[in-house]
Amino acid sequence: MMIGRVLTAAVAVATLAGTSPALIAQQNDQDQQRSQQEQRDIQALVQVVDAVSTGKQPAPTDIGITWDSNHFVRGADGSTYIPFTLSVDPAQMARPEAAVYIRVVNQDVAAAPAEQGNNNREQAEPTVFPWDNVYFMTVGAEGDVSRAMALKPGNYEVFVAIKEQSPLEPQRNQPPAKVGLLRRPLTVPDFGGTELSTSSVIIASLIEPVTTPLTPEQQQENPYTFGTMRVVPSDDVRLSKGEELQVLFWIYGTQQTNGKPDVEVEYNFHQRTTEGEKYFNKTAPQALNAQTLPPQFDIAAGHQLPGSLVVPLASFPEGDYRLEITITDKLSGRTLTENAMFTVVS
Repeated sequence: MMIGRVLTAAVAVATLAGTSPALIAQQNDQDQQRSQQEQRDIQALVQVVDAVSTGKQPAPTDIGITWDSNHFVRGADGSTYIPFTLSVDPAQMARPEAAVYIRVVNQDVAAAPAEQGNNNREQAEPTVFPWDNVYFMTVGAEGDVSRAMALKPGNYEVFVAIKEQSPLEPQRNQPPAKVGLLRRPLTVPDFGGTELSTSSVIIASLIEPVTTPLTPEQQQENPYTFGTMRVVPSDDVRLSKGEELQVLFWIYGTQQTNGKPDVEVEYNFHQRTTEGEKYFNKTAPQALNAQTLPPQFDIAAGHQLPGSLVVPLASFPEGDYRLEITITDKLSGRTLTENAMFTVVS
């Protein structure tokens, strides 16, 4: 069975020279404008992360935080753009207004200060973290929180602390604000080499064009907006038969002639059953070359090459599937295979 179509919005965004949004340049540029209320919350969150990261106290658990998902996409400056989604339990909060502090520690260099001994401690420079930002927000009934960060390739530990936002004026005998903290390792891939590679494969529940450029504040709240395209990743990759499978990723390390690649992408579906995996169907190969890409597309100028597919699921029996994506760079002869899992339900 030959099914599927190219996602035209992804081809339109291909002409962007990079995908790190303006929010990266805006990191912490509002610190000087914080109110006293916000400064109190920031100080409290920083102190909690300091204490937990140094082993002085266990992570507080008043508010549950779960790391749902994240994706890796090459940024414009050699960093990796990482949009991610958290789940916060709103039932554990007395009020929905919250402060969230995110700190990233580089595990590859974390041991360096200890090796220097304790000399000149009073003259030590303040620690600069690879990523360090705070957000004030209202946690919705679903508890989903999406943000993004940009990091160089390497090994990191991420700290996410959340607390109920303080009142405008401290109240006598007010109960302590609830606080929660999540810590998790994160390994960031390097997309800057010459090897054939791809970004994370995103399975989306919605992909739509954006007609008005986002402000830095709007971009912070919508980190899965890439240029002129807004993506809503599927929460659990469970899709109904009445929906479409929407797949999006970017391809790196391809050869080019006059700025144009010559790449073929094949999509093969395999159904996963109790008896094992069996081939189900495939799409027609997707050609990405001078004939199919926009005339202005130019890899040498830093444009990113998208792979994309939209497949109606009406003909898919209920069950679990593996989408096998095979990318062939015809100019270099190199081939790469990526996989994405999803489930079809009634």
